[in-house]
Amino acid sequence: MLGFAHRDVNLVAGSGTACDKVAVEEFERVATAAATRAGALLRERYGRRQQVSFKSEIDLVTAVDREAEGLIVAILRDAFPEHGIIAEESPATPGRGDHRWYVDPLDGTTNFAHGFPQFAVSIALERGEDVVLGLVHDPLREETFLATRGGGARLNGAPIGVSDVASLGRSLVASGFPYDVRQRVDFYDAFWREALRRAQGVRRVGSAALDLCYVACGRFDAFWEWKLHAWDVAAGCLIVEEAGGRVTDLIGGPHRLTGGQTAASNGRVHGELLGMLAEAQVRAAGSSAPE
Repeated sequence: MLGFAHRDVNLVAGSGTACDKVAVEEFERVATAAATRAGALLRERYGRRQQVSFKSEIDLVTAVDREAEGLIVAILRDAFPEHGIIAEESPATPGRGDHRWYVDPLDGTTNFAHGFPQFAVSIALERGEDVVLGLVHDPLREETFLATRGGGARLNGAPIGVSDVASLGRSLVASGFPYDVRQRVDFYDAFWREALRRAQGVRRVGSAALDLCYVACGRFDAFWEWKLHAWDVAAGCLIVEEAGGRVTDLIGGPHRLTGGQTAASNGRVHGELLGMLAEAQVRAAGSSAPE
């Protein structure tokens, strides 16, 4: 046993009852404990020679990914055996209700494997079609970003909010490259070229979960990326929204966890961000687009 006695807690979004508050607090407590345990493991193993295998040409996984995921999944399953769990490195576990956890035990695996200090643990809880809790833990900086639906966003317990930058030309924008970049380099390059033309600066630091959290706390003003998975973005997107930002797909439609398109911003520059992406799509015409 891992010290988390099973409690039958269920969250009904928006009902505002005392029972709901207890449920949210329990979800937070367990998710925070799981992320902290996994983060401690990542911090301990960081900087060592890693045991690496490849899932595709440039998509790698380390033994630490799997070990950290095992810790998190065991803690969640011990506390909430009726919940489903969708984790990056293992088969999905169906639940008996409508609660599902999304787990990325090490977002930024390539960075971790190379000793580059930008990676995080990402955990989110979905009820039905609504993400109700998101947590991203950076073990090196000891920063924990957390949000609950309707409860705002926090960094180490203190409220956070998006920037007040009002134009893309004054924005620091982040993005990343999907794992099929070698096959579609011209397509993705068109988006980077357009961003370089329009934004104050563009960054690629290799952890979508942290990129989204940095939008939420004002370090970045906008972010876009293709082909991210639900476990990459579920927590970070909620944190952006609860910090006052906006999240859509790349053409301004509703964001879907399985949609493969993520655009996030402080809200003020979102229209310009979408315009930039639309122009990039035109410039990329004829290149091999993502499937």
